[in-house]
Amino acid sequence: MTDSKFDLAIVGAGVVGLASALALTRLQPDLKLVILEKEGRVAAHQTGNNSGVIHAGLYYKPGSLKAKMAVEGARCMIEFCQEHDLPHELCGKVVVATSEAEVPRLDELYRRGVANGVPGLVRLSAGEIEDYEPHARGVAGLWSPRTGIVDYLAVTAKYAELVQGAGATIRFNTEVTGIQERDGGLVVETDQGEVQARALINCAGLQSDLVASMTGSTEGVRIVGFRGEYYKLAPESSRLVRGLVYPVPDPRFPFLGVHFTKKIDGSVEAGPNAVLAFAREGYAKSDISPKYVAGLVTFPGFWAMAAKYWKMGLAEMWRSYNKRAFVKALQVLVPEVRVQDVAPGGVGIRAQAMDNKGNLLDDFRFLEAPHAIHVLNAPSPAATASLAIGEYIAQKALSSFGL
Repeated sequence: MTDSKFDLAIVGAGVVGLASALALTRLQPDLKLVILEKEGRVAAHQTGNNSGVIHAGLYYKPGSLKAKMAVEGARCMIEFCQEHDLPHELCGKVVVATSEAEVPRLDELYRRGVANGVPGLVRLSAGEIEDYEPHARGVAGLWSPRTGIVDYLAVTAKYAELVQGAGATIRFNTEVTGIQERDGGLVVETDQGEVQARALINCAGLQSDLVASMTGSTEGVRIVGFRGEYYKLAPESSRLVRGLVYPVPDPRFPFLGVHFTKKIDGSVEAGPNAVLAFAREGYAKSDISPKYVAGLVTFPGFWAMAAKYWKMGLAEMWRSYNKRAFVKALQVLVPEVRVQDVAPGGVGIRAQAMDNKGNLLDDFRFLEAPHAIHVLNAPSPAATASLAIGEYIAQKALSSFGL
């Protein structure tokens, strides 16, 4: 790759990076834009390995970025899929309280959803759960009709097509190795040569803290990878789930718990769990990076996080290695599921930001720095919210960098 000059470089061709690029091409059609992606395709990591859910916005603290962007992003995502004939379905979701102790948390979800402007939420009695999900069981439930499903790989591929059609450049197999300030802008060093840009947007996902550190801007945040493992229901068992069946999440943890997800092809997926990964892209249980582990255990917040979440961590690891334990967690929601009904499915890695006190950041985190915007925390519902996030980042970039 020869040296090149651009107005703006985006690192990462996942759903957030390409949504940001799409917004920029619409807001500033003459912008000379390059997207740098270390893999050979779009959506190679988090985007291409998630549950494929269009979240309605009921989980998130009112007023938070997640709340605002999930609701707006879901609306935009549905409109985008309709406009471009991308397969999607508003199949709805039932959140099931399986004990009386969970009912107050279920009621809080309802209040949050209403406060966030999520349309159509219905509180369900134990008997009413079966009207929506005949095989689910619980003491109370919450029906969210505007929750849906989509293939985010197809969505991201369409983003890429539109971005390239608008004149932007996507460079695959191009890994960023360093960033230097020069002549009022940046020189982005890659394994394929240098790229000069007036500014940069870091949407590198699992690598976002590394890219931020190249500009000296980590804000005391480190990305921790959590491996999420899925099972697939056998075709004859898919009848047990109509749409989406979720547990009431534990507010102490930033994950939603193992759940059932109808896929756009009609199959049903169960999971994911959340197991600490020992490599930044540690998709296999055996993947261990000594460098990553060393950096993790020497980060000030790691041991505080471990002390806070060790019980959860052990339970998640047990389910990772014990299929019966995983299925037992599923049976709490749908008792008819049997061990023989499920087979190993896909695996994804979630990039979760942790601060130096061991807190797992709950909200999206965007860091503005000289000549750069870093997306430092964009877990779920970032795919749902991608068009809203992209618009937000694009507006910030154009105003901050004078492009």
